[in-house]
Amino acid sequence: MMRRRTVLHSLAAGAAAVAAPALRAQDNSPVTILVGAASSMDFTARLLAEHLKDALNRPVVVVSKLGAGGRVALNELKRSAPDGRTLMFSTSSAFAIYPHVYTKLDYDPVADFTPIAGVSLFDLGMATGPMTSAADLKQLMAWTKAQGPAPVYGAAPGAGSSSHFVGIALAQATGLPLKPVHYKDSGVGIIDLASGRLPMLITGTSPVAVQHKAGKIRMVAVSGEKRSPLAPEVPTFKEQGFDVVLENSAALYGPAKLPREIVERVHAATMAMLQRPDALDKLAGQGMTPQPLNGTQLAAWLAAERKRYEGLTKASGYVPETL
Repeated sequence: MMRRRTVLHSLAAGAAAVAAPALRAQDNSPVTILVGAASSMDFTARLLAEHLKDALNRPVVVVSKLGAGGRVALNELKRSAPDGRTLMFSTSSAFAIYPHVYTKLDYDPVADFTPIAGVSLFDLGMATGPMTSAADLKQLMAWTKAQGPAPVYGAAPGAGSSSHFVGIALAQATGLPLKPVHYKDSGVGIIDLASGRLPMLITGTSPVAVQHKAGKIRMVAVSGEKRSPLAPEVPTFKEQGFDVVLENSAALYGPAKLPREIVERVHAATMAMLQRPDALDKLAGQGMTPQPLNGTQLAAWLAAERKRYEGLTKASGYVPETL
């Protein structure tokens, strides 16, 4: 029996070594990191790729596969071989939110992927413009309550996004029947907000912080547990007495059945990056705070988020969309 176990262990180890040529020292084949979203996600993926190139001693390239809210890139990752040559840097939306906002996904958010490393968290910002005189969230909600039966807010990106769910959580916290106006991107939403056509907007903190600092709009809250490094003067929802804390993660994933050897090596290299002050400064510049998690911790965090968004979806009466 002992000999049989030894042989089986040796075969398993050999299989893992064959399956992981991209990380073997004598191999210099490139590692591709897929990205399904632009802007800060692409920037952070390239920061990570630059570090992994040195840590893994091989070329690491970032390839943008935009479309369908990141699902184009996810499906390419799903089809890739579990050899370490193809990874993906993704937000948590695809794993925590999409299972509740679409009637049927073309991937399994758990079975089809391997969580490797948590990298960072980022929040969303809520802002108002010349349509209101509110200086903070309490004043904005008081103004909203006085407007009648159907107060609206902008959510960018649109239906089923984390911005939309911040609005849903705020409606639950206040008892106000807030109605979303969906925007495909933050740019158009900010234009409507700054021009006085929209009373309030929830979107990524980075774009609203820029316009806030320029004096064109006024940020009144951020959705994270802590204040954003992009606008430290703006309090969180929770600081202002509203029970709303929603954050998105940016993390590294591989295809299903990725060998533990690869997962551990890439995770260790990623954690080393999060110890570097220059890397942390660059993350802060994108409105991100570190989320140093291993694969098991990341999987548990995603499971908790899925459960939370399931509750928000059911409570809001949101009707999932058909792909």
